[in-house]
Amino acid sequence: MGDSMKRLVLAALLAGSTSLAQAQQTDLTIALQLEPPHLDPTSAAAGAIDSVLYANVFEGLTKFAESGAVVPGLAREWEISEDGLTYTFHLVEGATFHDGTAFDAGDVVFSLDRARAEDSTNAQKQLFAGIASVEAVDPATVKVTLSQPDGNLLFNLAWGDAVIVAPESIDDIKARPVGTGPFRFEDWRQGDSITLVRNDAYWGDAPALTHATFKFISDPTAAFAAMMAQDIDAFAGFPAPENLPQFEADPRFKVLRGSTEGETILAMNNALPPFDDVRVREAVAHAIDRQAVIDGAMFGLGTPIGTHFAPHNPDYEDLTALSDFDPETSKALLAEAGLEDGFSTTLKLPPPSYARRGGEIIAAQLREVGIDAEITNLEWAQWLEQVFKGKDFGLTIVSHTEPFDIGIYARPDYYFQYGKPEFVALMDKLTATSEPEARTALLHQAQEMIAKDYVNGYLFQLAFPTIADARLEGLWTNAPTQATDLTAVHWTE
Repeated sequence: MGDSMKRLVLAALLAGSTSLAQAQQTDLTIALQLEPPHLDPTSAAAGAIDSVLYANVFEGLTKFAESGAVVPGLAREWEISEDGLTYTFHLVEGATFHDGTAFDAGDVVFSLDRARAEDSTNAQKQLFAGIASVEAVDPATVKVTLSQPDGNLLFNLAWGDAVIVAPESIDDIKARPVGTGPFRFEDWRQGDSITLVRNDAYWGDAPALTHATFKFISDPTAAFAAMMAQDIDAFAGFPAPENLPQFEADPRFKVLRGSTEGETILAMNNALPPFDDVRVREAVAHAIDRQAVIDGAMFGLGTPIGTHFAPHNPDYEDLTALSDFDPETSKALLAEAGLEDGFSTTLKLPPPSYARRGGEIIAAQLREVGIDAEITNLEWAQWLEQVFKGKDFGLTIVSHTEPFDIGIYARPDYYFQYGKPEFVALMDKLTATSEPEARTALLHQAQEMIAKDYVNGYLFQLAFPTIADARLEGLWTNAPTQATDLTAVHWTE
């Protein structure tokens, strides 16, 4: 073979190996807007912790699939007693924590008892309130006994707050999280990034990625620049919806337009006059042009809602017609309530753009029917203090991002102060019901009750746009919980 032929063969081999190397790319750099305050999902309300660690580092007995369905996690199967009080979980076998310690029933008992303990700092402690006892039947079997039937138990156990942790690694969990998941924690450069590496001892299907770096970029302009320069491979929950058309027109990228569990509402203080009058609340609802808010505040991203329930949930009922945009009806209702000259109130807005941008639009719409809403912009800490805890507000705008959270309307002391006894009874009945069709009927009743009581102004379901390299597959489009599940993510070429 002549030198020139050898060179051609060598060049062809090198070209082949280069394309092979590209095809087998196994690392990922993905950006998020918010950095976690620490790394223990079982002792803080910050969804940013789950955004990095849920399904990647930590696992629960059950988990959320992208559809929002609850699927097996560390529990491969379970039986429920006829009276609905006893759940027997059969655990996966061969699972170990990232520090090499074995996973068994004792870890489940430790995790659930810690979450529901009197001194628990778990942000969702109420998820576990109905549990009477947790016992290890044998190393691979756990029996959970309830004080009363709870049709939500499997759902509750899928939350990030219910992941399984080990007593051996709990003391250092906030800085060095140790779970059973397909990725293990490697490094946290605070203010910049968190790196995960593949857990080669994982009990389940091995992920395609070997390394994943989460970059934290809070500024929308910086997010746009980093993505355009391809310094990052993807941005989950991209913070500048106005830039999406640019990415959609660029063949280097793909845009995933997903939804979240975030019901964005114009909340009304139901205990504060005149919002204690259902006619006034209905007048507010009819004064709002939802689509104008979605277009103006979110550049068209968002799904209109007419009640506090996610449109992608199979039990959702479209009730938007009950509160359609109708300023004349709004004025008539105010006159009927003795407020033909309108009234003044406060509109207190937290930092997100859906609230700040949306608040300006809504204030202008309310002004058209005679309601003067005085805007005050608050930082999150002030909003939590004044509005959420202090109930010192007339109106506010916030997105409720917890999954399946219609139950908040059964809390009379919750910040919008509804808590109607008939609704409380409905929620109690739902909790005691596990039969799917019966639960659907009850959930339709619940959605209708709060919509017809005009508890709040229901605006839209918060969108979740993700920008990714066009060659990247397996990222979640929707966000049924705050998670960036990397277990199925892979490069296509």
